[in-house]
Amino acid sequence: MYDTMKKSLPLYLFMVPAIIFVICFMIYPIIYNIVVSFQDLTILNLKEGGPFIGLQNYIEVVQSEKFLIALKNTFIYTVACIFFQVIIGYLLALFFNQDFPFRNFFRSILLLAWMTPLVITGTLFKWLFDVDYGVINYLLMNLHIISEPVNWLGQESTALTSVIITNIWVGIPFNMILILSALQSLPEEVYEAAKIDGANKLQTFTKITMPLMKSTLYVILVLGIIYTFKVFDIILIMTGGGPVNATQVLPFFGYEQAFINFNFGASGAVATIILFILMCISLVYLYLVKKEESA
Repeated sequence: MYDTMKKSLPLYLFMVPAIIFVICFMIYPIIYNIVVSFQDLTILNLKEGGPFIGLQNYIEVVQSEKFLIALKNTFIYTVACIFFQVIIGYLLALFFNQDFPFRNFFRSILLLAWMTPLVITGTLFKWLFDVDYGVINYLLMNLHIISEPVNWLGQESTALTSVIITNIWVGIPFNMILILSALQSLPEEVYEAAKIDGANKLQTFTKITMPLMKSTLYVILVLGIIYTFKVFDIILIMTGGGPVNATQVLPFFGYEQAFINFNFGASGAVATIILFILMCISLVYLYLVKKEESA
């Protein structure tokens, strides 16, 4: 046993930097945030620390009118983005899974949307949706779809939709690449057997491709939900949560509490609520994966 531990020691030493990183930059900030959420911590008592006030921050945050708006917008934003990202990404993956000239070139071009920093993407789409000189208004007016320019980011009815369209454009390549990788790893023998048995393309897709892709789709959905639910950069750049809280989401609401209202306790409460929601989603994912493995 001593010899085994001696041989394994170098392997564990390689894990030390990763463990230190996780503790310092993940576990400690989460624990500190939870502790702050139970304190009356503001800019006035930031150095000495705020007094313990129990669940008061959570009660005030949940009772806030802006919180309910942010919660509703966050769920609408997440569901809409994930739905279209997965559907369009799946269709593109099926398309690029075919053999045709310059396939790899066009696939790499699509990746530029995902590789571009969100600051640049948000600024670009802010220009595209601009009411005065935006390309989208120009095209729609020339196609006679609209008669006058639409203030896409400046009115409540279209602001959230415009931000959703932006994030869909960003997330499609990520979903496409993951789904395409899974499609290319599927066993060819199964498809050959189905073709011999007389299965058409629709039957092959529903009876073979979709069941084999189920575990991959679970991963894509969970990763997409977590990534989309904590949206902040695009909202900050394109709308700043406006107009009239039309694009207010939970991460941006927490940001406002911390860096505009300087109420760090309330901001910690919002962050903890987001963490709790994402943990619940992760637990649902683990349950589905365990159920799939047992089946």
